[in-house]
Amino acid sequence: MPSGIYYWLDLLVGFGGPLLLLALLRAGKVGRADWRLFWIGAALGLAWEIPIFLLSKLTAVPVIFWKTPPPVPFLVLMISHTLWDGGLFLAGLWLVRWMCPAPTFARFRWAELAVLLVWGQLTALAVELSSISADAWIYVEGYPWNPTLFRLAGDPITPLIQLVWLAATVAFYVLALRLGATPPSNRRSPSP
Repeated sequence: MPSGIYYWLDLLVGFGGPLLLLALLRAGKVGRADWRLFWIGAALGLAWEIPIFLLSKLTAVPVIFWKTPPPVPFLVLMISHTLWDGGLFLAGLWLVRWMCPAPTFARFRWAELAVLLVWGQLTALAVELSSISADAWIYVEGYPWNPTLFRLAGDPITPLIQLVWLAATVAFYVLALRLGATPPSNRRSPSP
């Protein structure tokens, strides 16, 4: 896929995600907890999107190399990626609800955390592989804290974003537990 099309699809999904979620919320298909957790996921995404974009744009220690510059200002792409992060966290939450026995997110369970961790790692890797395939951006290799794991078409796949998603997924799970991410239909009724 050409990088120009890749970037426009990236922006469409990033900015379209919250609009779709809002429509689902208004239609009663998702609850307010999902809406809040989407924004919590987006806020977690800001914790790495801001440093990655700022380091890559304003310093001599870039984290990302832009093989093809984006067609929009970097701030717009950073916001889009932050919205993507919120959507990926929310999709992981829905996956837990689908795969794990009810009630989900009522208490700590290793199975729930495992589903979120696998989802986070796979999606982080998929995003990195897709950007390399589209000649959009790559994570810069060669830093002691970001060695090359393997190569795809000569470009490095590095552990940086995998480690970021590992930590962020644990944080998201803890927040989902504290905010009661269990949907009403998934909760046990109180004992009499």
